[in-house]
Amino acid sequence: MPLVILALGIALLLFLMIVLKMNGFIALVIVSVVVGMAQGMPLLATVDDKGEKVKGLLDVIQSGVGGQTGKLVLLLGFGAMLGVFMADMGAANRLATTMINKFGIKHSQLAIVIVSFLVGVVLFYETAFVIIIPIVFAVCRAYKIPVMWLAMPMAIALSTMHSFLPPHPGPSAVANMYDASIGLTMLYGLIFAIPLGAVVAIMWPRLPFVKSVTARPPAGLVNEKEWTDEEMPGFWASLCITALPVILIGGHAILEVTLGHDHAVTKVMAFIGHDWFALMISLLVAVAYFGLLRKVPMDKIMASCAASVKSIAMIVFIIGGGGAFAAVLKNGGISDYILGITENLSLSPIIIAWLIAALMRVALGSASVAVVAAAGIALPMIAGGGVSPEIMTLATTCGSIMASHVNDPGFWMFKEFLGLSVAETIKVRTTYTSLLSVLGLGACLLLSLVVPV
Repeated sequence: MPLVILALGIALLLFLMIVLKMNGFIALVIVSVVVGMAQGMPLLATVDDKGEKVKGLLDVIQSGVGGQTGKLVLLLGFGAMLGVFMADMGAANRLATTMINKFGIKHSQLAIVIVSFLVGVVLFYETAFVIIIPIVFAVCRAYKIPVMWLAMPMAIALSTMHSFLPPHPGPSAVANMYDASIGLTMLYGLIFAIPLGAVVAIMWPRLPFVKSVTARPPAGLVNEKEWTDEEMPGFWASLCITALPVILIGGHAILEVTLGHDHAVTKVMAFIGHDWFALMISLLVAVAYFGLLRKVPMDKIMASCAASVKSIAMIVFIIGGGGAFAAVLKNGGISDYILGITENLSLSPIIIAWLIAALMRVALGSASVAVVAAAGIALPMIAGGGVSPEIMTLATTCGSIMASHVNDPGFWMFKEFLGLSVAETIKVRTTYTSLLSVLGLGACLLLSLVVPV
């Protein structure tokens, strides 16, 4: 019966989002209420036969939303502020133009991949895409290069960073739900995200079925702001500030593994390299550099920071809805039931988590909704032990990139900016997201052999 309730709940979620086109947050909360009631949870707080207080369904949902978003607001907020602010100051353009000039047009693909990795660390996929695509168009026009030759490596590299690594919303939310270390998740993710993403990005435009597709970018669709050399920050300043949060967060994770939790240096880095605090430090360094050295007015800096929060507002709500769904599954007993079943399965929890996320992604389209809903279902397997929560986080997020198609907003963005048909977009985008997802699963299984639980 618990699995029937869960299946009906997922079916309702699909109906609300796909058929009725309902917002993900609203749909998740409605499903949480329905699933909770179906499990027989009391609607309001009550006292059981032993005289102990039992949380009501509405309280469980409220605490689930608050517990999930409360830990992530600082992380996502500072991450969005840093990324958008650096983009508004021309740092992404400086990195791209410098790298292309240094590598030369012969190795322009590699230059775009490196820039996309760097920018993709702190910027969401959609934002980074809009910033870098004008540079791609400009380079392709100037050197008579097919747009797909550079656009595909850029899109693949950005997809890899956005889907696999904190501090992006999906990986951060899952790490929070699984009680995984953000630093270790980032460190393990970087081990395979960069080589896998780079190989696929460089290989993909060379495949015959991709080379047969011609991009036809609509005129005037992108903001082709021409940055002067004086307007853009220096290359090394752009690089150092963009990479600083990765250095701080990843450095803390490396010290935990090499020196141990109790070492004095590790304890200092535990403070400096704490996920949201590292992002705040990086943001303050960026503000100081642009405000004091480049004389950018503080009101302009703060306007950029304020505008950036709009990009994550609905994402935070959706993550909160996923937290409510997970809390209802746990308090209502479905989580324990799933744990009892999965304990007796010979299939790896990593594969199960990946498969749930992949199915949810294909059905729902939204990676954010898919990943938090899948994490709520897979959460009991973490409690069962036997697998690293960081690897489980990566497995779940790898599943959430599977088969981007017509119900994915990113699919349409990719299609429109490159002027492709639906069939062409499925041919070049749906296939690369599927490959990245499967390769990511394989990497998680290999890492699980050496990463301690």
